[in-house]
Amino acid sequence: MIKKYKAVFLSSLILFGFFFTAKSQVKETKAVLFDGIIAAGYVDNGAYLNFAGPGLKFTHKPVTVLIGLLPSLKFKEDKVVNGATKNAIVTPSLGFGLTTAYKHLALQVPFFYNGKTAVKDGRWNVGFGIGYKL
Repeated sequence: MIKKYKAVFLSSLILFGFFFTAKSQVKETKAVLFDGIIAAGYVDNGAYLNFAGPGLKFTHKPVTVLIGLLPSLKFKEDKVVNGATKNAIVTPSLGFGLTTAYKHLALQVPFFYNGKTAVKDGRWNVGFGIGYKL
């Protein structure tokens, strides 16, 4: 009889210890200001460098999905048409998009808006990027 209680006690203790030492697999959703993701990519015949900014973060370890704003630096040289003025090669920009991170590898699908110019109408551009999660 004592052996039976001892076995139940030990197995309960082992299960209790397992539940408290196992890594949490709980899904979590929260708002973040900065997630520590730096990404570089291609959009509208130019490059960009951004830092995943404020947004909603969905976490299911080890995968993180962030939907939000992307403060960026865009690198693109304008073509001069009929002596029009040229923009700077590096311009600050704010986009939005989806960033997915698996451990330290991040993949990104950003959307940036280019305003109307003398040469082009304003429109949304979709890009693709790869980055690193700190």
